[in-house]
Amino acid sequence: MEKIKVSAVSYTNTLPFLQGIMDSEVIEEIDLMLDYPSECARKVLEDEADMGIIPIAAISKMDTYYLVGDYCIGSKDYVDSVFIFSNKPIEEVDTLLLDKQSRTSNGLAQILLKRYWKRDVEIVSEGEADAYVLIGDRTFGKKATVPYVYDLGHYWKELTGLPFAFAAWVANKKLPDEFLRKFNEALKDGVSRPSDVIPGLPEIPGFDYEYYLNESLDYHLTEEKRKAIDLYLKWYKEL
Repeated sequence: MEKIKVSAVSYTNTLPFLQGIMDSEVIEEIDLMLDYPSECARKVLEDEADMGIIPIAAISKMDTYYLVGDYCIGSKDYVDSVFIFSNKPIEEVDTLLLDKQSRTSNGLAQILLKRYWKRDVEIVSEGEADAYVLIGDRTFGKKATVPYVYDLGHYWKELTGLPFAFAAWVANKKLPDEFLRKFNEALKDGVSRPSDVIPGLPEIPGFDYEYYLNESLDYHLTEEKRKAIDLYLKWYKEL
C-alpha cells in the first residue's frame, strides 16, 4: 500500500503532535516530512504531500480541502510565539516586514493593523521596516530584547472575542476513514502529554516551555476556533 505523504512543522509547538504520531502504529502508514509552515502549505497545495499541518491562510488557495481530525495549533488568548516586534509604538508604525516562514501570521498582522489598530502601513518582504512579524521558536526569549511587542493571539481575541487557530491538519484529497481515525488518535495521545517533549530542548533565558506548551497553546479544534478560521479567511481575502 502506498504511504500517505504528510508534511509537518518542526517547531516546538508541533512536537506534541509528532510524539503522538511517532508513538503510534500510524507512523507505518505515512511518509513524514518536516518543513517550516509556508513549505508545508506549498507541498499540500502542489500535491507533493497528501496532507499537512498548514497555516490556515493557505486554505484560501485550495479549491477542495478537508480538515483532518480534532486538533490544531491554536490559542485561547496570548500564544507567545506569534508577534509583531517593533522599535516604536504600533500607532507610529508606517512599514511592516513580513516573515518568510508564515502566511497566516503575516495575514493576521495585516488584519489587526487594519481592523484593530486602524493603521494603513506599507507592507514589505525585504529590507528594513519599523516593525516586523516573527513566529515560532525564533521568538523564544526575544520579548525582553525589543522595545514594543504585540502578541497576535491576544489582539485577535481583543478584536473578535474568539480564540485562534494558526494552523490545522488539512488534506487535499479524501483519505481513508480508518487512517484518519488512527491519525486523530495519535494526535490526541500526543497533545495529552505535551510536557513530555521538553527534556532535551535548549534552555532559553526568559522562556518557560512548560507554560508555553500547556497554557499558551491550545490544541483543540473547537467550534469557536472553526468560527475564527472562517472569519479570518473572509478578512484575509479582503486584504
